[in-house]
Amino acid sequence: MFSAILIEKTDSGQQVKLTQLDEAQLPEGDVTIDVEYSSLNYKDGLAITGRSPVVRKFPMVPGIDLAGVVRESTHPDWKTGDRVVLNGWGVGESHWGGLAQKARVKGEWLVPLPPVFTSRQAMAIGMAGYTASLCVEALLAQGVAPDQGEILVTGASGGVGSFAIVLLTRAGFRVAASTGKSSESDYLKQLGATTIIDRAELAQAGKPLQKERWAGVVDSVGSHTLANACAQTVYAGVVLACGMAQGLDFPASVAPFILRGVSLIGIESLMAAKPLRLAAWSRLARDVGAGTLDAIAHEIPLSQAVAAASDLMAGKVRGRILVNVNR
Repeated sequence: MFSAILIEKTDSGQQVKLTQLDEAQLPEGDVTIDVEYSSLNYKDGLAITGRSPVVRKFPMVPGIDLAGVVRESTHPDWKTGDRVVLNGWGVGESHWGGLAQKARVKGEWLVPLPPVFTSRQAMAIGMAGYTASLCVEALLAQGVAPDQGEILVTGASGGVGSFAIVLLTRAGFRVAASTGKSSESDYLKQLGATTIIDRAELAQAGKPLQKERWAGVVDSVGSHTLANACAQTVYAGVVLACGMAQGLDFPASVAPFILRGVSLIGIESLMAAKPLRLAAWSRLARDVGAGTLDAIAHEIPLSQAVAAASDLMAGKVRGRILVNVNR
């Protein structure tokens, strides 16, 4: 038996509880993992609170990422004792996820835990840090260089935003952090931001073309914020869209793209190919230290995950929520 958060469908919606499950109930897969840590991400918040139909199959163990140790494997890439990380691939949505002490998954979904990280540190990074790293890799692949100007990070006090600031600073960029929490200014400057912007400047409808300000943008917010960020991006600048905290809509015009040559690139982290994942984790291993993780993440036991998901959706959380599934 093992502990897990379980989401069950009911006539009135869904029920979420901490419960005991039998290992025989685990889904199909060729690798069984003793999970050590997971985390709470925006999508986990949606799943647990039921605010969006994220869960595609019931009952479901949520948790879109995990880190732990391989206990059994019939996959050629993995053996008992290997330390692994999983981000995405539908876990916590259509396949039981990481908010449990055990998981059974497909071996091709896993990447090796970088030797510089413990499982705890890997999940302090989690999906948010991994997504931020994919963004920085994409920005550099598009040829954006530090001498071309400042990079805007929206949703800066959240998990993706926090890690984006750290990684961009390590890569030599100057970073402007957009946040609705003025109390977090010192925190964002500690991470490396040089400019703090009130999110209200970007959150309302704006002109199709505005003053050129940003050589690049990492946006986890969407909606009017993303539209304004595009309208303020310099000629041939690059905007990376990776989130929807404000909304799925994109009330913009084509003006930034056809008059300034701005590129808008979507960052999809759940199904990203393994080479992209390995590159992202390599950057994280090189550029993120233990002190940074202590500043960004705080730990809770599995028993507090459901309540913490509500706080996350209410915008009460800074940085990352790390879940110790064995507490």
